[in-house]
Amino acid sequence: MASFSFDTVIFDLDGTLADTAFDLAAALNHALTRMGREAVPTPSVQRLIGHGARALLRRGLAATGEANEDLVEQGMPLFLDFYATNICVGTKIYPDLESALDALRARGLRIGICTNKLESLTMKLVEALGWQDRFDAIVCGDTLPVRKPDPAPLREAIARAGGQSGILVGDSITDADTARAAGLPFVAVSFGFSDRPVDQLGADVVIHGYVDLVPALQKLER
Repeated sequence: MASFSFDTVIFDLDGTLADTAFDLAAALNHALTRMGREAVPTPSVQRLIGHGARALLRRGLAATGEANEDLVEQGMPLFLDFYATNICVGTKIYPDLESALDALRARGLRIGICTNKLESLTMKLVEALGWQDRFDAIVCGDTLPVRKPDPAPLREAIARAGGQSGILVGDSITDADTARAAGLPFVAVSFGFSDRPVDQLGADVVIHGYVDLVPALQKLER
C-alpha cells in the first residue's frame, strides 16, 4: 500500500465534495425575487459560488442590477433563512466520493474540510449528509478572522485534523490560490463550480471523478 509524504487531505465543500448548486441557486433566487430582481439560472449561479454566502448574494445582485452593501444587508436574511431551511433538498454528493474517502482512511491519511461556507450552514449540511463522523476537522468561512484564499484556514484544518502536512482538493481559483499561498499541492476537480476552465487553475493534478483521487495522489509522489 502506497505511503505519502503528506498525512492529511483537505477538501473544499461546495462543488468539490457535494453538488450544492441546486439549493444555493434556490436560496439566491428566493432572495433576489423577494427584492424585485430576476432569477439567475442555476448554471450561472455555479460560476458565482466560492467566496461564501455574502459574496454569492453580492454577485447575484450585480448580475441582475445594482449591488451596493445596503442591498446585500437587506438580502442576507432572506438568503440565509431560506437556505438553512432547504439546505439539502437537491444537494448530492459526487459519485464514488465516499469510497475514495474510505480509501484515504485505509492508507492512514487524515481528512478534513476547509470551506468559505458559514459554520452554522456547513454543520447543518454535514449533518444532513450523514457526515458527522466522516472528517477529522472542519474549518469554515467564519471559524477564523480570515477565509480562503488566505492560507490560515487551510493550515488550521490540517492542524485540527492532527496532521503535519497536507494537500488541498478543490474546484476553484480560490482553492488554487489558497493552496499556493500555503505552499501545498493542489488537486483540482473538473466537475465543480469553477468560473474558468480547470486547466487554468494551475493545479498539480486534475481529476475527473473520485475514482481518480488515489491514483492522482500517487502521481504527486513521483
